Amino acid sequence: MADRKRIKNALISVFDKTGLDDIAKALDAQGVTIFSTGGTQKFIEDLGIQVERVEDLTSYPSILGGRVKTLHPKVFGGILSRRDHEQDQIQTAEYDIPELDVVIVDLYPFEATVASGASHADIIEKIDIGGISLIRAAAKNYKDVTIIPSKNQYDAFLKIITNSDEGTTMDERKEFAAAAFEVSSHYDTHIFNYFNQGEKDIFKASISQASILRYGENPHQKGVFYGDMDAMFDKLHGKELSYNNLLDVDAAVQLMADFKNDNPTFAILKHNNACGLATRSTIAEAYKDALAGDPVSAFGGILISNTAIDVATANQIHELFCEVVIAPAYDAEALEILKGKKNRVILIQKDVELPTKQFRTILNGVLEQDKDTITDKKENFETRTNATPTALELVDLEFANKLVKHTKSNTIVLAKNGQLLASGTGQTSRVDALRQAIHKAQSFNFDLNGAVMASDAFFPFPDCVEIAHNAGITAVVQPGGSIKDKLSIEFCDGAGMSMVFTGNRHFKH
Repeated sequence: MADRKRIKNALISVFDKTGLDDIAKALDAQGVTIFSTGGTQKFIEDLGIQVERVEDLTSYPSILGGRVKTLHPKVFGGILSRRDHEQDQIQTAEYDIPELDVVIVDLYPFEATVASGASHADIIEKIDIGGISLIRAAAKNYKDVTIIPSKNQYDAFLKIITNSDEGTTMDERKEFAAAAFEVSSHYDTHIFNYFNQGEKDIFKASISQASILRYGENPHQKGVFYGDMDAMFDKLHGKELSYNNLLDVDAAVQLMADFKNDNPTFAILKHNNACGLATRSTIAEAYKDALAGDPVSAFGGILISNTAIDVATANQIHELFCEVVIAPAYDAEALEILKGKKNRVILIQKDVELPTKQFRTILNGVLEQDKDTITDKKENFETRTNATPTALELVDLEFANKLVKHTKSNTIVLAKNGQLLASGTGQTSRVDALRQAIHKAQSFNFDLNGAVMASDAFFPFPDCVEIAHNAGITAVVQPGGSIKDKLSIEFCDGAGMSMVFTGNRHFKH
């Protein structure tokens, strides 16, 4: 092809040398002169391949502990010179600058170094200067130069030079250039975010891993997941997760994080909300009582456990059609039982730290906020009524309040004996949410006498506590903060109900 550029000279400077040996051998077999320095130079020379030292090209040694090696006009002139530009050719000849047709770079691992918990000094030393400059220069001049910006492009480049000794095409060089600017922008984004630490209100995010989904929320919408799913889960079985699956999986993981260190707890979620939740002495009992919360909605749901799933639990789960099962571990026999449904997704959740920020697109911009990481504890509840919750009620109030935090607003949660009886979810009125919850609980024959109620926000009027009392509810947890809190408190006192305040609203819009 007319636009192919034969490779005469190549500059190689990489951190990760995995796979580089095959490339170096292929270039050498085609008579390409290889320029390199430092550890990369030694690596190639150990393959029995002759290397031209960058220091000999520049007539300048590597200085400042290796911080300055390739930053020189003879290097960048060879990359940036325009082969069809007469004046550029005159100057490269005048200064004896070789044309560098291929630049292969793999940057210092800044992101991985930060993630490792390394010291600030070590992190700073992993900010690549020469490499990132080589990448940008070569990508800018893609018309004449092929840039291989990371080890992720080694295989693609090797395939090209193996199949042809005529060099690369314009389209290939442009594709590598696009990859190069992705590498450089991603790299700089993570450096900026490390330095910024929230000091400046500037939104920058970059995620390199992408999974193409069959579609988005609906078949006519394109869907992509950007993230490292393998860092979160080991997938043991089942089909690929859909867009909606992922939303529910996220909701399940966020919910169970608040029950991580509790007694065996099982949750069943549907459309981002828990339709079943129970804490028991065994995970089999927890699953049984979670399912009892709403066996209708559980069909096609997302299941999650805070402890290993055993055979007894697996046998129960297997009777239910569910999309996804998540647990920190599975007994071997239990796993085989769950694999009995071909499409059922089985995930082992890894113990990884989740992001503390969340964001979503709105209008022509992005909303960002801190995640709601507050988990209200019963020890910190403030009793505002004459009646004090019993020890068992306090446990249930804490249980219900954990759940209300993870349920769409407006929401009311009714619980008893460590079991979700019903929730009113996503209603435009708190009264409607309560009535929905009561109706639902009664439809599944739950006895609400002695149950507790949690609200994600304050009661503007005493109507909710009155409705709750008439249904048999004896204790209430809410954030407080209404100018009419006194009215709700007075009703509770008159009805013999207890009410505690948390001081923390948990809206989930």
